[in-house]
Amino acid sequence: MKQTVFITGSSRGIGKACALFFAQQGWNVVINCKNSIEAMKEVQKEILAMGVSCLALQGDVGDYETVTGFYNQIQKHFGLLDVLINNAGISKIGLFQDMKPTEWNEMIQTNLSSVYNCSSMAIPLMLSNGHGKIINISSVWGVAGASCEVAYSTTKGGINAFTKALGKELAPSNIQVNAIACGCIDTEMNQFLDLEEREALIEEIPACRMGKAKEVAELAYSIATGHNYLTSQVIQLDGGWI
Repeated sequence: MKQTVFITGSSRGIGKACALFFAQQGWNVVINCKNSIEAMKEVQKEILAMGVSCLALQGDVGDYETVTGFYNQIQKHFGLLDVLINNAGISKIGLFQDMKPTEWNEMIQTNLSSVYNCSSMAIPLMLSNGHGKIINISSVWGVAGASCEVAYSTTKGGINAFTKALGKELAPSNIQVNAIACGCIDTEMNQFLDLEEREALIEEIPACRMGKAKEVAELAYSIATGHNYLTSQVIQLDGGWI
């Protein structure tokens, strides 16, 4: 029986790389986006062309009722869920004092509440299955904090604490919870940097380059398919940067 993975925010970047990588290994894949519908449809086409099942769900995973509907569809199509990858997220750079309450709330809802929503509904399916993996895509800024990215750092720090606590809670049930704290990954989220800024950033990274989205996907797949004694861990994938 094929295994099923649900990846939030998977129309581009790390989420897309994860979706394609799992599909290449023959998994059923559930993808999601909030606004990039056409991009998500293209990802779905790529996956279906591999001969595996792909369910595309459009909507805000930061909204509890929306996620409830998503899980009803996942159960209808695939029955159970083996792996959840909480990847959906947004970022905003600017002085904290200039941040509006609406911007703060949107960041919390998109980056952190979504992890609660999707994880809380995945757990019953994983308990029924007798196993499961929850993999949270975090950031090194959740470990170290970043100036002018206070809200983003806060949400990622929350994800890291969530990971450590929930992993302990679910360990007796054979459900592992881990996070990948990404460094600078070469995705659309970093496209605002000009060439000079990119070069200056790369000089700070001991590995002398940005990471690739596929490298995150490969690590996520490795965690998803083994390492059952690994839980409550925040694994930094940053080329030695932080």
